Amino acid sequence: MAIIRERIIDALLQIPGVDRNLVEEALLIQHESNISFSEALVKKDIISEKDLVLLLVRELKIPSVDLRRFKLDSRLKEAVPERLARQYNLIPIATLGTSLTVALGDPLNVFALDDLRDITGKKIEAVMATPTQIKEAIERFYGEADQGTVSELSKNIDVGDFEVITESKGDESADVDGSEEAPVIRMVNLVIKEALRQRASDIHMEPTAGNMRVRYRVDGVLVDVLEIPRESQSAVIVRIKIMSRMDITINQIPQDGRFKMRTSGKEVDFRVSVLPISHGSKVVMRVLDKANLSVGLGQLGLSDRSLALLEEGIIKPFGMILITGPTGSGKSTTLYSIINKLNSSDKNIITVEDPVEYLVEGLTQIEVRSDIGLSFAAALRSILRQSPDIVMVGEIRDNETADIAIKASLTGQLVFSTLHTNDAAGALTRLVDMDVEPFLVASSLVLVCAQRLARKICPHCKQQIDVPLEALKRFAGQIDPKTTFYAGKGCDHCRHTGYRGRFAVTEILVMDDPIREMLLQGKSSDDIKAYARKNQGLHILWDDALERLTQGQTTIEEVLRIVSDE
Repeated sequence: MAIIRERIIDALLQIPGVDRNLVEEALLIQHESNISFSEALVKKDIISEKDLVLLLVRELKIPSVDLRRFKLDSRLKEAVPERLARQYNLIPIATLGTSLTVALGDPLNVFALDDLRDITGKKIEAVMATPTQIKEAIERFYGEADQGTVSELSKNIDVGDFEVITESKGDESADVDGSEEAPVIRMVNLVIKEALRQRASDIHMEPTAGNMRVRYRVDGVLVDVLEIPRESQSAVIVRIKIMSRMDITINQIPQDGRFKMRTSGKEVDFRVSVLPISHGSKVVMRVLDKANLSVGLGQLGLSDRSLALLEEGIIKPFGMILITGPTGSGKSTTLYSIINKLNSSDKNIITVEDPVEYLVEGLTQIEVRSDIGLSFAAALRSILRQSPDIVMVGEIRDNETADIAIKASLTGQLVFSTLHTNDAAGALTRLVDMDVEPFLVASSLVLVCAQRLARKICPHCKQQIDVPLEALKRFAGQIDPKTTFYAGKGCDHCRHTGYRGRFAVTEILVMDDPIREMLLQGKSSDDIKAYARKNQGLHILWDDALERLTQGQTTIEEVLRIVSDE
């Protein structure tokens, strides 16, 4: 051990500004404070925690790990007691046969390794991590939700700035919050509060055979967050049902609801879906933050070209504008942002939705109720007698809705809606396939915008990278070989994913006379797309994604994930 310490001291003395006196002072601090030599070096500001790990890795030939990327197996808790982990600031990360791998911040502490070897009876393999990461990992690992009751988990959660707001009348709202000290309430508030902090768009709570798994959808990707003990599962679901004004006695059929919460002075809406599954009821909460709608079209991440085409189209006095794309492609956000931009006191704007997502002041919003006969078509037929200037139809699902919406756009209304098609040209032929007359489609449509959402490279850890030539073969002739590529290294701002936030990749097809003629002639969507690319300069989704790639906004992996070159 003395020989190892001398090697470390010799390496430290090679660092500019570090001399023997500083090292001796660190040794004195070690003995006086009863701390490790490594901690003393950091405390004395001789070297940073991160640089010390790099030095130890280099000198001692011990591998290092980033514990923030590890999901530790809970069975390892049986191998290393919490008391021992906290005493020596180490954490188990893997076991294989007779070997146990642990991460520790002080490789000079031979007593820790000896004790661990005696207690576990295993051969100990050591890897390095920063002491701070190990402390954080210990708190996460030994304090996980599946290792205690909800009362224990929630006792330190601050709910003072959380308030459930209801739309109900009378005294019903009094029983929503109940006692703010209840452990289950604290647990649900913890899940919601953390979701808002991590910018999640959805919260998934799914019962399994052993517990309830909680996941957040962040930037379009689901990530595991925590596990809630199975014995607390029913109480958590009942709490969410009460908040959402659902029937807590019904567990065999799906239910939908919504609630609003005020936190840190901001109100956020939540749309809730409860679905019976094999192990109980799965809950999915969609986070609807109206702050996302007030930023304007310019903040949706559209390219300059797409933004100009869209802004030109939405000022038309009448006609139909369609937003297309799969579920989760941002269609609703784009539609609401457009409506928000057009919302003024001199316009009568009516929406028909299933369900109403964002409650926006100044709009007349109707929620579809198929159980009582209030379908999209029935609601749309009625609101046309309300003298609307602008109509938003949440989704065109059938021939009747499509026919009424198109005819409304021909009689003086500006109509916005969504459609599930893969590209912009496909929306034209899809409407014809829904038995809408081609001449009506040709006369009514102003433009079609197809879109996807791509993750942005995190600006805090963005760095230039070298891309192998093999990986660029897919883009041969489409990207300048001299293009500089970037990726996110991973940091606390992006949860070490390398991505933070998303932007819209778009394909906007503007109707013109040749396209209308092609539609009347029964031409395919491929023919229409080919014409638009040649004569309109149409940027298909692939083109827009490649342009963003060359601008350093996203990565090759993300482009290939969301679009294809077909």
